[in-house]
Amino acid sequence: MKKKNRNQLTKWLWVTGCLAIVACDQKPKETNTTTATDTKEDTRPNIVVIMADDLGFSDLGCYGGEVNTPALNSLAENGLRFNAFYNTSRCCPSRAALLTGQYPHQAGIGRMTMDQGQPGYKGTLDEHTVTIAEVLKTAGYQTAMTGKWHVSITEDHGDQEQLDWLNHQKDYETFSDTMSYPTHRGFDKYYGNIWGVVDYFDPFSLVNGTKPVKEVPKDFYYTDAIGDTAVAYVEQFSKNKDPFFLYVAHCAPHWPLMAPEEEIEKYKDTYTVGWRKIREERYKRLIDKGIIQGDVAQLSEFMFQDKKWDANTDKVWDARAMATHAAMIDRMDQNIGKLINKLEETGELDNTVIFFLSDNGASSERPSQYGIGFDRPSETRAGTPIAYPVDKNTDALPGPETTMSGIGPQWANTANTPFRYWKAKVYEGGITTPFIVHWPKKIQDKGAIRTNAAHIVDIMPTILDIAQATYPEERNGNTVTPAVGKSMVAAMEGNTQENVNEVLFWEHFGSAALRKGDWKLVKLTEKDPWELYNLKTDRTELHNVAAENPEVVKAMQKEWKQLADGYEVYPKP
Repeated sequence: MKKKNRNQLTKWLWVTGCLAIVACDQKPKETNTTTATDTKEDTRPNIVVIMADDLGFSDLGCYGGEVNTPALNSLAENGLRFNAFYNTSRCCPSRAALLTGQYPHQAGIGRMTMDQGQPGYKGTLDEHTVTIAEVLKTAGYQTAMTGKWHVSITEDHGDQEQLDWLNHQKDYETFSDTMSYPTHRGFDKYYGNIWGVVDYFDPFSLVNGTKPVKEVPKDFYYTDAIGDTAVAYVEQFSKNKDPFFLYVAHCAPHWPLMAPEEEIEKYKDTYTVGWRKIREERYKRLIDKGIIQGDVAQLSEFMFQDKKWDANTDKVWDARAMATHAAMIDRMDQNIGKLINKLEETGELDNTVIFFLSDNGASSERPSQYGIGFDRPSETRAGTPIAYPVDKNTDALPGPETTMSGIGPQWANTANTPFRYWKAKVYEGGITTPFIVHWPKKIQDKGAIRTNAAHIVDIMPTILDIAQATYPEERNGNTVTPAVGKSMVAAMEGNTQENVNEVLFWEHFGSAALRKGDWKLVKLTEKDPWELYNLKTDRTELHNVAAENPEVVKAMQKEWKQLADGYEVYPKP
């Protein structure tokens, strides 16, 4: 580790009370699992899951983007990239699905982390779920997590008291029920944010184990803290004989757009060419890299035909916004690079499976449309007002702690090239994630592109397959809902061209879809008509063929409704 990084790590480790040796507060009850071996040497691989937040399909260099991502590029070139891997379209539902192998409504988080009084909308993980960490822990794995949790109920104390809390002027002992924290759901160690939105220079809801972290060093940047924590965990775990499971949940590049100025400076001119030019360049590189085929996935039309970059009076603000988005990804990649280096240094890399993905597509949100309150502070800890630029005022450019901003819909459409739409919608732009798998001992065709359709619910069964662990029937006296996901190992090894799951299901705030084979039934809102696309010939959903295939629509609509009833989906207006 470089001296500068080591010094920074020392600073914030001191502030957080030496998190690298923190153990969980309470050991969970044993579940019915089996281990691969009881011999002294456990040769099962370590497993690392790295999740980005609001990352566009084509943001990474290895997925056609212009952002400098050498660490992830290296994992892709020496591993696999999937071009049809799906998430649930939103942060917390995707995290629930990842952790449990269940669709988010089954897991209790069909929308956000607020209790709506219905089984599918409890706002936290249901008592009938079991997490990857809980199963692997009882199967002999060391377990740790760092970063964004976002599957505990987010509390609202009301108006000024809430703002005082967000602004670090008032403290509470907990940010949610501590029994829902990671250290009570199978993770031996945890350092990260319980809530979803953070100030990257001074995060809200930051905890070490279950203890609130009440202050951070002056030069703190959260992406670095997550990266350094992951490195510290690997350093410790590698000294023991047991394999480890590490979940690294980055917040980047979720809004607010905040990054060190030296990172933003790298991209200050990159996005001055505008949305359309960047989309066209990304699309060409996607084809050149073999990630998509132009005859199957034509570039969708830019969704804002009335918007012309040359006539855009907000060029300076918009270019800076996307430059900050890129800077956040760049810095995340640097920290992933540090993790890879530590795995190599400790001799663990060759026997480690690394998964990388995003929780949803790029976000069209701009915090200015919400304003202050709930999870959005009004001022910094020092009392400096935070701007929410509605009119893209150049006096409040994205980047610093004092501006709360997002890239907006035009750049979101660009970040998700070649698809339409974005986060919270279940068209391909909202639900398709870059998905990289790096497994030196098993992957033979390094650099290959996998076209098998798979879903975030498939990650848990895949990990249990790799770890030779069994999904339990009960946890803490509660019957566990069976996982709907399936193992991807055969697809990863190249032994099948079939989709991992033949039928995939989505519902989020009325945006709904069903993929069955190559057919995809989808609608934008609960009130909109169903559309039908043949993804085998039209991956970017340009040609709605519902009128030509009424029987297919009828059958798939019926199946979606049956699944929705079974998954406890109760859409609300």
